[in-house]
Amino acid sequence: MKWFHVGTIVNTHGIRGEVRVISKTDFADERYKIGNTLYIFMDNAPQPIEVKVKSHRVHKSFDLLSFEGYDNINLVEKLKGGVLKVPESQLSKLGEGEFYFHEIIGCTVITEDGETIGEVKEILTPGANDVWVVKRKNGKEALIPYITDVVIDVNVNEKQITIRPMEGLLD
Repeated sequence: MKWFHVGTIVNTHGIRGEVRVISKTDFADERYKIGNTLYIFMDNAPQPIEVKVKSHRVHKSFDLLSFEGYDNINLVEKLKGGVLKVPESQLSKLGEGEFYFHEIIGCTVITEDGETIGEVKEILTPGANDVWVVKRKNGKEALIPYITDVVIDVNVNEKQITIRPMEGLLD
């Protein structure tokens, strides 16, 4: 079965069983919807722990979750460091111009003139638009905003992204 990383439990929050999560998903509202099933992968555990989302809210830059049957800090303390994942069967169909992180990470970025810039290593979600972190041939990183003025074609099947760099973008 293929699994997809949606977040990491970094700490507990309060005494009522909430956990603090750093999300790695653009679809937090969908992934953390009440009643959804998530799987927690712990180091050295032979099987993931299946949990159902009981509550979700955002606090500062974290997603705060609680799970059914985990209603106090003592029960969730052992989940710290766990990686939240969903199986491929939980991925929904996306609209035109929407992509999952795993489809973008690893893509080669080229300019419309055919110059290879590098490979997408990470996706940042700072606000209005995503920013793709591209490891360049010279070892430096380029930050590519996912906006229509810059990204002109995304081909996830061929793992290739074509951009029209704005002035100063690749300096």
